[in-house]
Amino acid sequence: MIVGAGQPRVKTSLDPSFIGLKKGREDKGPAEEMNGKNIMKLNTDKIIAQKEDCIGWIIFNNPSKRNAVSLEIWEALGVILRDFDQDDHIRVVVLRGAGEKAFVSGADISEFEKKRNSATSRELYEKKAALGTDMLYQFNKPVIAMIQGFCIGAGMAIALGADIRFATSDSKFGIPAARLGLGYGYKGTKALSDLVGPSHAKDILFTARFLDADEALRIGLINRIVSRNELEPMVREYVELIANNAPLTVKSAKAAVRETKNDSHDRDLVKIAQMVDECFESRDYAEGRRAFMEKREPMFTGK
Repeated sequence: MIVGAGQPRVKTSLDPSFIGLKKGREDKGPAEEMNGKNIMKLNTDKIIAQKEDCIGWIIFNNPSKRNAVSLEIWEALGVILRDFDQDDHIRVVVLRGAGEKAFVSGADISEFEKKRNSATSRELYEKKAALGTDMLYQFNKPVIAMIQGFCIGAGMAIALGADIRFATSDSKFGIPAARLGLGYGYKGTKALSDLVGPSHAKDILFTARFLDADEALRIGLINRIVSRNELEPMVREYVELIANNAPLTVKSAKAAVRETKNDSHDRDLVKIAQMVDECFESRDYAEGRRAFMEKREPMFTGK
């Protein structure tokens, strides 16, 4: 339970039917059920973004292809994350897939014959796709991956860009690049190796096999396994914990952890020190002290 959960300051209320979670609707996506509010206007309906209180929801909405990621989805992902990053009201982002079968099952391979069939087209494809992946890997706010079902290929790349990964017990993980003859780039390889270690990363890449949730948890690929019924309530409770904390502190913590992965001579410790100073000089620090003395929950503003 959340400390002070009797009167939570942030409460999420996204309608499950909006994200295509009703049983028997695996072939339909949230674009057909646009009853939610604060929906971003995008150039595609294959990815949906909703702002709900302090939470930014990103739903991969291509359930007929198990949420396979097309080029237009990669591009829209960058647009969404840029907006969420610039919106001071958004404190944490959740990634999820529409339907019940997959988080993201991979890239939309049906596009490859036309959009990734030569060195020139591949370079253009990867440049456009990087609009999404670069923004995800450099994002300054906490990102939670809510994984149900297949998390394969591009789905792994997206999940690796999250800070925390929760998954259902029936989820599957893998990078089948070796089965397709694809090259797997440095950024994704480094993210995988940083998370699970070089030996496990090589195992995943060399064999192209699928891992079940138990193995994924054991090697550190995911943070927690829950049942399908428990996944959404648990994620909501977790993001409320984050959203109710001091945003400047959370942001500086993420930045500091990110710097630890850089070589010692490349670490921007001056930047981290400045961010820590900003925390101590903030109104939120004063509010935190007052709330402690007054034995109440603090009301942080990110200022």
